[in-house]
Amino acid sequence: MHIAEGMLPPLHCAAWLAASTPFVVHGARAVLTTVREHPERKLILAAAGAFTLVVSALKLPSITGSSSHPTGTGLGAVLLKPPVMAFLGTLVLLFQATLLAHGGLTTLGANVFSMAIFGPWAAYGVYRAASRLSAPLWASVFLAMAVANIATYAVTSVQLALAYPDPTSGLGGALVKFLALFAVTQVPLAVAEGLLGVLLVGFLTRAARPELTRLGLLKEDAGV
Repeated sequence: MHIAEGMLPPLHCAAWLAASTPFVVHGARAVLTTVREHPERKLILAAAGAFTLVVSALKLPSITGSSSHPTGTGLGAVLLKPPVMAFLGTLVLLFQATLLAHGGLTTLGANVFSMAIFGPWAAYGVYRAASRLSAPLWASVFLAMAVANIATYAVTSVQLALAYPDPTSGLGGALVKFLALFAVTQVPLAVAEGLLGVLLVGFLTRAARPELTRLGLLKEDAGV
């Protein structure tokens, strides 16, 4: 759902950049705090960033000026909280825009808001709600990763609809159109991303149970 260079009006680009900047600054401070207070989590920080970079680079053709792809931000939001993912996601999007021609610099603020801010917060909210309902960890992670994907594509649809309202039905008609077009590729990708999360959490539960326990994802002697 990276919006390409030049696809949004300059005022829209400036507005989305202004909306995203406080979250990114707060996220950078959260990363510094995590590294300072929990230096043992440096590896998890690096892994979360690398996972998001690789997964979100797997793009499929979609709406002209955008693309469909997994986001990879849901897992990081669960492990490290959404503020951290705002910063890590921004680094990922900046790298992709400058070196992979995936997304753009003028549209960076819009892409950050959808994929690095709104998606992770939506994922974390769903994860917390599922946990409070005593859902197993695998189910909570599945929902978090799938919702991060769907929420990102929904915000991208809003951003495009604001930039390109339908001549007849206006903003609402354009939003329905963009949501419907994205859904063809994005819904299956969201399900696939959720299933990937199930596999990952199963692996981490076996390979890194003490760290998951320290992060609060598992209780002592808890299962997946």
